[in-house]
Amino acid sequence: MVRVATLLLLRHGRTTANADGGLAGRQPVELDETGRAQATAVGERLRSVPLAAVVTSPLIRCRQTLDLALPQAEPVVAEGLIECGYGSWEGQPLKKLAKEPLWPVVQQHPSAAVFPEGESMAAMSARAVAAVRAWDARITAEHGPEAVWLACSHGDVIKAIVADALGVHLDLFQRIVVDPASVTAIRYTPLRPFLVRLNDTGGDLSGLVPPPRKRRRRAARTTDSDAAVGGGAGAAR
Repeated sequence: MVRVATLLLLRHGRTTANADGGLAGRQPVELDETGRAQATAVGERLRSVPLAAVVTSPLIRCRQTLDLALPQAEPVVAEGLIECGYGSWEGQPLKKLAKEPLWPVVQQHPSAAVFPEGESMAAMSARAVAAVRAWDARITAEHGPEAVWLACSHGDVIKAIVADALGVHLDLFQRIVVDPASVTAIRYTPLRPFLVRLNDTGGDLSGLVPPPRKRRRRAARTTDSDAAVGGGAGAAR
């Protein structure tokens, strides 16, 4: 039976830019009071999950989130998880940006969106997906298939990773919601990824820890790449 690691995607807590309705981008905005409380709360939930590794976007709001949520962790910076480069849009109010000609493209056809003096959304998606898949393979190889690891990143980045896991076009990723301090879980298998949890802001996370490996009869042909016909038994064990 093929076993795979489990990736937990954590969005940083709310920032001053989020609260003010601005687009932070790669600016060094920090968590506000609500964001710090969110980070502390998600840390309580993560206590039940033994993490083999923690990686993070280099931006300060992600580092602050992890300092509060997982103070004993030693996060490794992964440049591929940095926020989308919004270029000249950064630091501007969303209400103002909504009047720009590029706004409907970002909403309806994001795969064609290229931000002035910045990055394209397609490039952001490609490098973020490549980063998490490479880290997942590395952590599985180093820590074994029962490993659970965490990556702290940003809303659009996580949405792009989720869209890839679901096998949907980037043009549909605006239908996905990823709230501040939410947890999303993905398992990459040899045949397909599985989206195990999405935008979880309050549930018990202990069920995301894979159960101990059990011996299977040789006649059993299922692998972790197979979907459970009928829906399966869930995380209970």
